[in-house]
Amino acid sequence: MFTIRLNSGHEIPETELIEFFSRSSGPGGQHVNKVETRVELRFNPGLSRAFDETVRQRIVGRLEGQLDSEGFLRVVSQEFRSQRKNRRTCRMRLKSILNAAAIPEKRRLPTRPTRASRERRLNDKRHQSFKKKNRRSFGQE
Repeated sequence: MFTIRLNSGHEIPETELIEFFSRSSGPGGQHVNKVETRVELRFNPGLSRAFDETVRQRIVGRLEGQLDSEGFLRVVSQEFRSQRKNRRTCRMRLKSILNAAAIPEKRRLPTRPTRASRERRLNDKRHQSFKKKNRRSFGQE
């Protein structure tokens, strides 16, 4: 049984992956009309037992826009004339998508503006005020 190993140390078993095969589009003549080389790989991260609850929630949250109504992430490949190469490509794409989604966000350290930046801001405000003040007519002050 094959698994997909992620950088986080998690392993997705083959049993959680669903593959569909169909005919590819584009040029290729008789080969493309007879052989099902297009591969669609489906994976449901919300139901996967490969992740603990925090990682699962992080992945589902980040991939929310890419999941279908049933919660499946779909990866499709039809680049190659070989089904084996398209299967490998789908698995590599799935792995990279899940690796990116599983990385925890860095905590932002709150910082304060430097003294120089505060002074620049106040000087810019003074300059802007001076410009607007000079635009006024003399009788309206």
